[in-house]
Amino acid sequence: MSEKQDTPHPAPRPAQASPGAGMIRLETVCKWYGSFQVLIDCTTEVAIGEVVVICGPSGSGKSTLIKVINGLEPFQQGEITFDGISVGDPATDLPKLRSKIGMVFQNFELFPHLSITQNINLAQMKVLGRDENEATKRSMELLERVGLVDQKDKFPAQLSGGQQQRVAIARALAMDPSAMLFDEPTSALDPEMINEVLDVMTELAKDGMTMMVVTHEMGFAKRVAHRVIFMDEGRIEEDCSKDEFFGGDRGERAQEFLSKILTH
Repeated sequence: MSEKQDTPHPAPRPAQASPGAGMIRLETVCKWYGSFQVLIDCTTEVAIGEVVVICGPSGSGKSTLIKVINGLEPFQQGEITFDGISVGDPATDLPKLRSKIGMVFQNFELFPHLSITQNINLAQMKVLGRDENEATKRSMELLERVGLVDQKDKFPAQLSGGQQQRVAIARALAMDPSAMLFDEPTSALDPEMINEVLDVMTELAKDGMTMMVVTHEMGFAKRVAHRVIFMDEGRIEEDCSKDEFFGGDRGERAQEFLSKILTH
């Protein structure tokens, strides 16, 4: 165990009342990379229809927290459940579980040799068993939703970064997920492309999608989030309503982080 584990830390503030029943639950989750502990006793809950923004300095464990929720990264201690299903149970069908949890990465992860439509169709056909016509119909609906139906026959390299990220969101939505996880979805984008992606995410939130979003876009957090989780050195240091987080009722480390990020 690292020395940091033995250092007393104040307990994170309890989550506020949630819009619906719990969908994502983490209980004292710990994860190590070799001898380095990247997640330390992380406990939180996300309700159906809730939008939670996760922020914190680089290396604080934000992306890892997102990835353990759908089993992209294993964890060694604690419990994670999604819609009542244990993520860490060896008997859990992780591919089936992941089909219920949309995941959007910072680098798009589109297949460069497939058209935009084919990118969105692929998992629908392979995982959900839809035929090509059914998958294409759903893909067109989602491309319309993200404002890119006119790009349906192009390839990823022919699109801007913002357009590619919107395609990635459409691809995740094509699986009809119960929740969406976003891992710094705008960090690889030029500044002028950020808002077009955030606008799509804002509409998703308005439609009641359960969302966990790792981001430094504090304007988005103020506008859309129900709660803000602040992480530092592998721990959840703050877990509170956005009004509390932005209203000054925060710990010293969170205040320091916020003061720096809001000046840029």
